Amino acid sequence: MKMETETRAHRKKWRTIRLLMFTSILAIGAFGALFLSFIIYIKILGPPPLAIPQSTLYYANDGSVIGESNSGEKRYWIKLDEISPSTIEAAIAIEDRTFYHHSGFDFKRIVGAVVANVTAMKKVQGASTISQQYARNLFLTMDKTWKRKISEAIYTIRLEGNYSKDEILEGYLNTINFGHGAYGIEAASQFYFGKNAKDLTIAEGAMLIGIPKGPSIYSPIINYEKAKKRQLLILKSMQEMNVITEETAKAAAEENLIFTGKHPHHRADSAPYFYDIVKKELLTTVGLDERVLALGGLKVFTTIDPKQQEIAENVMKETFAEDSEIQVGFAAMDPKTGFVTALIGGRNYDESPFNRATQAVRQPGSTMKPLLYYAALERGFTPSTLMRSEPTTFTFDGNSEYTPHNFNNRYANSEVTMAQALAVSDNIYAVKTHLFLGEKVLVDTVHKFGITSDMEPVPSLALGTSGVKVVELLNAYSMLANGGKKVEPIFIQKVVDYRGKVIYEIEEKEEQVLNPDLAFIMSQMMTGMFDSKLNGYATVTGASIANQMSRVYAGKSGSTISDSWMAGFTPGLASVVWTGYDQGKEITLTADKVYAKNMWIRFMERAIEGQPEKLHTFRPPVGVTAVPVDPSNGKLATNLCPVFRLTYFVKGTEPEEICAEHLLTGPN
Repeated sequence: MKMETETRAHRKKWRTIRLLMFTSILAIGAFGALFLSFIIYIKILGPPPLAIPQSTLYYANDGSVIGESNSGEKRYWIKLDEISPSTIEAAIAIEDRTFYHHSGFDFKRIVGAVVANVTAMKKVQGASTISQQYARNLFLTMDKTWKRKISEAIYTIRLEGNYSKDEILEGYLNTINFGHGAYGIEAASQFYFGKNAKDLTIAEGAMLIGIPKGPSIYSPIINYEKAKKRQLLILKSMQEMNVITEETAKAAAEENLIFTGKHPHHRADSAPYFYDIVKKELLTTVGLDERVLALGGLKVFTTIDPKQQEIAENVMKETFAEDSEIQVGFAAMDPKTGFVTALIGGRNYDESPFNRATQAVRQPGSTMKPLLYYAALERGFTPSTLMRSEPTTFTFDGNSEYTPHNFNNRYANSEVTMAQALAVSDNIYAVKTHLFLGEKVLVDTVHKFGITSDMEPVPSLALGTSGVKVVELLNAYSMLANGGKKVEPIFIQKVVDYRGKVIYEIEEKEEQVLNPDLAFIMSQMMTGMFDSKLNGYATVTGASIANQMSRVYAGKSGSTISDSWMAGFTPGLASVVWTGYDQGKEITLTADKVYAKNMWIRFMERAIEGQPEKLHTFRPPVGVTAVPVDPSNGKLATNLCPVFRLTYFVKGTEPEEICAEHLLTGPN
């Protein structure tokens, strides 16, 4: 009986053991399955995106910042190697000493924090790792709920499972809040010390790293005493980790820190019109959306030259009378690249953001003539081609009439050369040439020069009655300056995302559109507007500013009843000025009529000053030849001619007839 009882007890014991073992196995299996499911879930979720709102910066061609867009929070993402090593060490020392050794959670610190908090009956110690803080900064609110804590843990695991420690540390340092609207170490370094994060000293880095614990408490601008105590604590922690010596810590503690308390980048005070164009180009040409543009942390490298922009703005201010209501549109370009280097869309952006350089379509007047005469050169004309300048009424089918007039109704009443007609801006010569070629020829030629505005094929088109934009005329003249290669106004060179990846870059390609020999000949004819040798029945149109020139320029002025233009170039720089009233009111004051020329020559002289001479020297191609020509008749000049001008022709088209007008009379 006793034995039977023991047997039953023994069996019951083993059943209990087997039940416990089975239950344990089930529990372990369930836990394993749950853990495996969690791992699969984490893998399915994949790496969390690290995109956060960041400031987009706009750079000039010299690397300086000309503008910024943000949501009120300054954020500039930089790589880990762009942060001073001592600042990185300070962050690890005070926030997470075992950062490189744990997998996202420091369980020893967690236990220690729990004990300390329970003992004190309040929260006196935290245990969040850098990975946890980064997860919180990226994705979560600061709610103290279990749901938020679980979400934070999941994000932390996803970060640790998909990114390297250096990537997590880089992200953390780029996202923490340093107060005063500065997020990330670069924005903080710029705001507090006016320098890049890579240039921070040990003392400065320790001061900054102390701020995120409570930006409203530990900002040295708000409370220097508390900020200093926290800096000393961080220096002590760095010393305990043996990343700095006692002597270094002491020297850093005694270092006198100078705070700037100013964010470096604001709306472009210089070149606001240019800034607007760039933002429009980013939306249309690059294809970005508004949010990416404003908060994508982009680096936009533009073409603007800060020196030239400053010169243009200063020249505008000194040229125009303050009480004048005349407006201005101005642009300058590198003819070889199409890079727009300076731009003014009006005299006061705050009063009128309408861009008169890129939006206004105005009649170009006689600035259209170089394009007309280029078309004539293509069809057999030369600088010596003669036509009669006299009052003329042109009659067309249907008995319609057109009677153009020269300035002040002055005419040669004799034949003039194309070179002289351009220099004195003879309208009769231009209209005769236009009608001889056929009205559609000029329309096609204008479009070949990159002007897209509509052209009306009428007799008056030769005198610039169809409107163009400042940047269009600049583009056309740049093609003459660069030897006939296709260009177009370019405002953006490159766009880089916050990770340094190039997402847009201009393509460099060369396309010959114009005949290079004829483009050079045309540019040389355009130097005639400043050359008194081409004075005839009228004075050359550039005489009033010729005495301000220190070099050879090619150019052409133009005027209508309500528009005044001056456009010109060297091989290294082209610029165009338009002046007039927004509503098309007639320009009557003499002073108002000379603004365009004066602003143009002052800009060109100052912008080119100090640059290598070879950049701005016209060099003839091999297909042309220069001969001395009598400007009054276009024939080969002799020693008896009172005046001669060296004139370029395509080889084989130069005049062969020798001037005989002065053989009997001799020079005057």
